[in-house]
Amino acid sequence: MSQTQNVNVQTFLNEHPFSGFQWLVFGLCFCIVLLDGFDTAAIGYIAPSLIQEWGVTKPALAPVLSAALFGLAAGAISAGPLADRFGRKRLLVVSVLIFGVACLASSFAGGLTELSVLRFVTGLGLGAAMPNAVTLMSEYCPDARRATLTNAMFCGFPLGASLGGFLAAWMIPQWGWRSVLGLGGLAPLVLVLLLLLFLPESVRYMVAKGFSVEHIRGVLRRISSTADRAATFVMTERAHHAPTEGSGIGVVLSRSYVVGSVALWVAYFMGLVIFYALINWMPVLFKDGGLDPKTATLISALFPLGGVGAILFGWLMDRFNANRVIAVGYFLTAAAIYAIGHAAGSIGLLVAVVFGAGAIMNTAQSSMPALAAAFYPTRGRATGVAWMLGIGRFGGIAGSFLVAELSARHLDFGSIFAVVAVPGLIAGAALLVKEFVHPEANGAKPRLADAPGH
Repeated sequence: MSQTQNVNVQTFLNEHPFSGFQWLVFGLCFCIVLLDGFDTAAIGYIAPSLIQEWGVTKPALAPVLSAALFGLAAGAISAGPLADRFGRKRLLVVSVLIFGVACLASSFAGGLTELSVLRFVTGLGLGAAMPNAVTLMSEYCPDARRATLTNAMFCGFPLGASLGGFLAAWMIPQWGWRSVLGLGGLAPLVLVLLLLLFLPESVRYMVAKGFSVEHIRGVLRRISSTADRAATFVMTERAHHAPTEGSGIGVVLSRSYVVGSVALWVAYFMGLVIFYALINWMPVLFKDGGLDPKTATLISALFPLGGVGAILFGWLMDRFNANRVIAVGYFLTAAAIYAIGHAAGSIGLLVAVVFGAGAIMNTAQSSMPALAAAFYPTRGRATGVAWMLGIGRFGGIAGSFLVAELSARHLDFGSIFAVVAVPGLIAGAALLVKEFVHPEANGAKPRLADAPGH
């Protein structure tokens, strides 16, 4: 069979139908993110049980609620550069193994200190898994569908978080809060085996790192047999943006990228202030507002469920200005969160407002990894996505302590939600700054040039 001199891997992905092999990658990454969401949110759903069983105050729970977030930040910040150096698959397998074992162990915790330590270790694995799943998925997507598919995959996170609420409401009365953490530990251990057997390495990463032509051809052959005609492989990057040498950290902090990087960090940070302030504290706040614990948990579980709207945002991002699309989402989030604080008088209204606020907020937040993945070149993509997620996690930490502090200052129900709404305005403004500084990365198709490959 005759062989062509060069096959551009992104052109190859663009020109062939989305294959069953790529759907397999999507499914595995979706499961990673689903379990990430489940394990991240689980601690908020068991918080009322911890208060009752261990006799602790709400402010005393703040370290437990935020321990995983410190681990999430550390895991993401460290794993991104490691994935750009050693590969996406290897880091994914190790990180899922870590958070599975640690979550299972935390189901046996005997006190707040032990649980806090184990939640930190769980967070290390969770933080490393999320950005690498996003990166790997984005690097198997055609350009015209990248945001849609990446956002659809990332919907696993809010779905997993919501699933945790529904399962917790059913499991805790029967088997206690430890059963929720036990399930959150066993499921990832099963997933590790599937990842080892079926998950491929990123094809763009393999080209960037000089893997053999035979190795790359073997992976692409599972998408289309036309890969057999390739003699060498190249890939495309933004010609005026992509440093051809240096580390992933060097790319993210380079003059060409640093303003956009900071804008992404600020937006994701502020979004997670909102998400964790509410996912960790809504069951407690609603209970204090007069709802019974089961009803409070079920209504709170509606908040992350709304994240499935990210598929719509992905479709819009693939066709219009991505920064503006997400910025509008954050501005609407601020209005919706404020409205929750004024809906407590009616169960029906509260259900509708919580679900609506969750749909808007989680749609905007779940779209951020796709925005970051499209912004950075292959050499720095895992680092760029991971650092946005990692630095953003400190927003989750701030959100957890924010509500604890507002409660300690005896702010009323409406005032707490009014304060939590403000970060939505800041997040939207940050993305408008990114759009102003990087107009070439705002939904228009960038000019591409061949990067050396093998």
